[in-house]
Amino acid sequence: MISNTGFVVFIHPEQATTAIPAGRLTLLEQDAELLQSSFGYGRQYVERQNRLALDPLTLALPGDGPAVLRAPPITPQGPLPEFGVFRDATPDRWGRRLIENKLQRLDPLAESVYLLHGGANRTGALDFRDDPTSPAPVNELAQLLDLGYLKEAAERVEAGEIIPARLEKIFDAGSSMGGARPKAVIEADERQWLAKFPMPGDAFSMPQVEYATLMLAREAGLQVPPLRLEDIGEKRPVMLIERFDRIRAGDGYSRRHFLSALTLLARHESDSPNTSYADIAEAIATHCAADTIKADLAELFGRMVFNILVHNNDDHLRNHGFIWDGATGGWRLSPLYDVVPAATHAKTRHLHLGVGHQGRLATLPNAMTQHGVFGLTRPQAIDLIEQIAAVVREWKNTFETAGVDGQDIDHISHAIRSPRDAGLNAL
Repeated sequence: MISNTGFVVFIHPEQATTAIPAGRLTLLEQDAELLQSSFGYGRQYVERQNRLALDPLTLALPGDGPAVLRAPPITPQGPLPEFGVFRDATPDRWGRRLIENKLQRLDPLAESVYLLHGGANRTGALDFRDDPTSPAPVNELAQLLDLGYLKEAAERVEAGEIIPARLEKIFDAGSSMGGARPKAVIEADERQWLAKFPMPGDAFSMPQVEYATLMLAREAGLQVPPLRLEDIGEKRPVMLIERFDRIRAGDGYSRRHFLSALTLLARHESDSPNTSYADIAEAIATHCAADTIKADLAELFGRMVFNILVHNNDDHLRNHGFIWDGATGGWRLSPLYDVVPAATHAKTRHLHLGVGHQGRLATLPNAMTQHGVFGLTRPQAIDLIEQIAAVVREWKNTFETAGVDGQDIDHISHAIRSPRDAGLNAL
């Protein structure tokens, strides 16, 4: 059955706590399959002095007519059926599982259903409503005291169980979030945090190891959001990472517009492995504010080097993001997120994204083959590599300080290798 479903797209202007209508999105669907998207900016929005293109590639301003996404067939699946900016604001795998549980559906739902049930906690600055006068979705943020209940609810969802009424807060707290692992949005100390839960089947304490890895990245000079661990009375704690797309404003929160690297490159998810860090660097040079390009390029190079050394091979395009910065009038590389070492006994290792002239091969010499793309001279690139390598050499100290137990450290030791083994001496 083919249907047309329409939404008014709202955007929260920077530093504002209320949203304004930007245009209308229409989804052409056949059951659970999305066939095509169309979007038209509203005239009043286009005429606003501080208007912002929702996506600089496929939804550029000015324009008050319908903009239909007809990307070139970059994958065998053909043209992209959906604007990436709206896909970024729609729940991903974990959020979709929650919505399916809430609606007691086992089969995939239409994209419009996931978008509608994304709620107020969705990523970025967008909202989707029935008409221009529809009220904003109401959401009472979960608190630290709710962590135990949210974790129990997440475990029930993972087990395929129906959520009882006493645990239904998970639907507001977690249904907007992406990624495969259980997570939820909470409020603490007048800030919003993303809580990441341990699961009974985990081979190691995933939240604690991610916390330690991000702390290591911060020590290496990379941009990492505030972090904390919360003990909820169990062996494995919950990790909290502050949301960089929410800013406290009076009694509420303002939102920051977000795009994934997947969207800023106009790529299909299946094409992510055929993309490289150099492609993201080109997007930075094209779309980021002139005053911040140099710093963002160096930051991206540093992240690539760090991922090589800790073997974080989940570095796909959705795990790189951009935030709109009204002060500079351009996009900025978002803080680092979703970094977990992948243990392996293999000597030859690869990242998800391309590293250099030798493709995805995870070595420091391969990273150096394109240092100029990141605006770095060879000496500057080597200095940055050595700075990061010096910190990663002492990774066990950081993990022990973070409370990671010996068994988990032994497990992770098969992921993190010495800079020498990654080819530092060859530089």
